[in-house]
Amino acid sequence: MEFIKDIFQYFIERKKWWLMPIILIFLILGTLLLLAPGGVVAPFIYSLF
Repeated sequence: MEFIKDIFQYFIERKKWWLMPIILIFLILGTLLLLAPGGVVAPFIYSLF
């Protein structure tokens, strides 16, 4: 929990708000990979790249 607090403090102090969408996309993709079986998510990830 301290890590998340430090990240938000960094965003506030350095005004790096443009990093927030990138981090959110990584979090969404990470949860998709963890929650879904590997064979189901793979075609969607391949189409992104």
